[in-house]
Amino acid sequence: MIYKVIKRDGTEVPFEASKIEDAICKAAVACGLNDEVSRSVARDVTCKVEDQLELVHADRADIESIQDLVESSLIESGYGAVAKAYILYRQKRTDVRESRSHMMKTMFDLTFRDAVESDNQRENANIDADSSMGTMLKYGSEIAKEYYLKEIINPKFAQAHREGRIHIHDLDFFALTTTCTQIDLGKLFEKGFHTGHGYIRTPNSIGSYASLACIVIQANQSDQHGGQSIPAFDYYMAPGVAKTFRTTFLEYGKLEGIVTPENIREIEETFNDRIAQGVTVLDRTNQLVIRSKVLAGDDGKEMRFVRVWLAAMEKTRKATYQAMEALIHNLNTMNSRAGAQVPFSSINYGTGTSPEQRMVTEECLRALDAGLGNGETSIFPIHIYKVKDGVNAKLGDPNYDLFQLACRVSAKRLFPNFEFLDAPFNLEFYKEGDPDTEVATIE
Repeated sequence: MIYKVIKRDGTEVPFEASKIEDAICKAAVACGLNDEVSRSVARDVTCKVEDQLELVHADRADIESIQDLVESSLIESGYGAVAKAYILYRQKRTDVRESRSHMMKTMFDLTFRDAVESDNQRENANIDADSSMGTMLKYGSEIAKEYYLKEIINPKFAQAHREGRIHIHDLDFFALTTTCTQIDLGKLFEKGFHTGHGYIRTPNSIGSYASLACIVIQANQSDQHGGQSIPAFDYYMAPGVAKTFRTTFLEYGKLEGIVTPENIREIEETFNDRIAQGVTVLDRTNQLVIRSKVLAGDDGKEMRFVRVWLAAMEKTRKATYQAMEALIHNLNTMNSRAGAQVPFSSINYGTGTSPEQRMVTEECLRALDAGLGNGETSIFPIHIYKVKDGVNAKLGDPNYDLFQLACRVSAKRLFPNFEFLDAPFNLEFYKEGDPDTEVATIE
């Protein structure tokens, strides 16, 4: 008589025929038999299993042998459909056990092994899996992958993934959210935006524009699992340059005595109107308009006006460089998601031809060329320079000098990458001067 059952982990427990009967009963119910018939079938087959175990003349049997006897007894007794349901139930339990065992092994590796020793921890180079939050992020990631492979994804594709014949990218986010996106910073800056913890109003300097660009990318990275990209970075940042120049000109003008209580309102409104219309404030036309309001017939202010204009231009350029430098450093250091991953970010630029847009492009390239704190090449954001005939591709184009600068920087830093808008598949919807019709990428 069987007194003990040897479990899969080697431990021994008392033999309980009721457990066999319950399992068979569940299989019978799954086949559509009513409870009374199911229980009768279960008792009948359980007795046959016990009889066969008695023939062995052993006092213990392993669990797999007992389940094999259940299957054969069901088939021999004419309950083929019930046997099939029992086999499927048995396989499902096996899958659960194997999954649990696999997950425990994975959790052990994540908890007690360094990233250099564990492939799982090095799967995403953008996550510091040795940090506390990186480990927590990987815990959730590995559990999510196992769940999707077992319960959501078609088994043939799940098996192909396990065998390495295909790779399901970002498997841990399979059923949660969308992937990459291009972010329209223009709308966010114009109307303000909400991050979930407070409302962010329209920025008023190039430094604030760059900082909020990082915050937008960081916040959106927590809602999507792919890359975050800015499609027309030079266009979106240009108003920040204009606002910085306006503020600096008014500040320096007051110090030089050419911006007075009598004319400050008119000068400020001139700046504000052009900024609101998206018109440059750094060109010769606006310079002459502001000059006329400052001088008001007093040519003695001419030299002071020129000095203030040039000083404001220089200060704005420095502020723009610092803003671009800060943006690059921020996107290589600030964390997103669970606090262990920097945002996967890209910025597209190069086609803006206004003085403000050109300044953004130039200073962004200069900051990229300078590298990070110790001169390292920055990984993020990935810089993508848009090349267009008539804009920057050839000698004589308004931004050709910036294209040359981009080539020099790319030769040194491997970035920016280049995107050619004249390619037929990129040119189809292009409209001159409309950045919304320019192709932008995430790389």
